[in-house]
Amino acid sequence: MTSFEAVTFPEARPSGYDLLTDEPVFDPERHLALTEPESVTTLRDLGYSDGDVVGTATDVAISSPIRILSDEGADVMLTTARRLRAFGRAAGDRIERSVRGGVYRSAWLRDLCLSPEVAAHMSAVYGTEVAPHPMGVHLGHLNYEPSVIDAAVDKWHHDTLPLDYVMTVTDPTITPGGRFEYFVGTKAEAAALRDAGEKPPVDRVVAPGLPGPGWAVAMHGNMVVHRGGPLTAEAERITMVNGYVALDPMRHHQSRTVDLLGVDDPEVLFTEWTRFAAWRTTARLQALIDDIGFGIRPDEAAAALTEAVHEALAAAEEMQRSDHRTEHYE
Repeated sequence: MTSFEAVTFPEARPSGYDLLTDEPVFDPERHLALTEPESVTTLRDLGYSDGDVVGTATDVAISSPIRILSDEGADVMLTTARRLRAFGRAAGDRIERSVRGGVYRSAWLRDLCLSPEVAAHMSAVYGTEVAPHPMGVHLGHLNYEPSVIDAAVDKWHHDTLPLDYVMTVTDPTITPGGRFEYFVGTKAEAAALRDAGEKPPVDRVVAPGLPGPGWAVAMHGNMVVHRGGPLTAEAERITMVNGYVALDPMRHHQSRTVDLLGVDDPEVLFTEWTRFAAWRTTARLQALIDDIGFGIRPDEAAAALTEAVHEALAAAEEMQRSDHRTEHYE
């Protein structure tokens, strides 16, 4: 695939998702100021083995800070996030207030999140071709400060999607606490610490120095354990997360969409989940059509077909689960 959209963003909006009025038009020339990372940390740097890395979207774990938005773009982003705050609600037991599906309410946020310029830039950072995530709930996710300062903005966790960037919307240089932090270790190590009643030790926690609003880190969200730390005083603190997928359908989808049951609006979630699973399955079936040769044994043919449709069948089963659980390390 060569398009920067794995699945074309729908023209229709879910019921009750009215667009904000009086928004500026997203202009990449005015609103973007893309910069390269000075360095990247790999999954192996975090302690993952070759076996852990094979089949994932990329070996990149997390980048040093990169700039996404210009000063003007950062101002628009802050205004947009403040206007969307009214639609916030808890994201399971992890985050007290977040907004998901904001791309159905803000045309400016939608166009930023679908920007081919940013997608191309992220492809270069990750070293593999990526596209904005086909599920709109993973585009422009907004996290807001909690109501009490001694609570972490977001618990130690890894994301429900493979790739994303975490961008500061408010100015981190003047925010009291609320640092974005990641664990220099693996998910298995984080789980072992949790099971022992412990958290990642301070000497294995990194807080990238984000220079200002509109700056971000590109992250392998499904593999990097991270959090938003607690504030030390009452303050506005907003971040935006935008999701991506590798365009190679043979790579693992690295998604825990089932965690979104009870978090996202069902009217939005099940439609987007179906489209995502169908896109992945269609691409895998097409690869089978293109590549299968003569002389294949019956068991090989059956295995190839089963593997091609496995994700769609797994999604259909997960959609009917009644338990609502968000995975984290606290």
